Amino acid sequence: MSLSEEDVAQFCLGLPGAREDYKWGGVRVFSIAGNKMFALQNLRGESLAFKVDKDLFLGHCDRPGIHPAPYLARAQWVIMQTPYPLGADELRGLLQRSHQLVVSKLPKRTQVGLLLS
Repeated sequence: MSLSEEDVAQFCLGLPGAREDYKWGGVRVFSIAGNKMFALQNLRGESLAFKVDKDLFLGHCDRPGIHPAPYLARAQWVIMQTPYPLGADELRGLLQRSHQLVVSKLPKRTQVGLLLS
């Protein structure tokens, strides 16, 4: 079973330190530490983009329905359209990992309380 757009938004907002903002005339941005994005959702719920591990990026892009994210692929971001081509557990795991990847790049003092176990 896959997640709805609102399920994804609620999951992202439940991650430590996450907040949402709206940018670029129609993109729901999930970020931490003020402006460090870990997921993007089209306001009409048509797409979802997030960061993946560098060594797994090409493997994800080879999967049906998952593509390099425009403008963000160089930073190992993927994008998918709704209905999401992944099951709920896998998608939640990838969103959690995206959050962790972004947190790991923050200064150590900012990381406290944001990294998931």
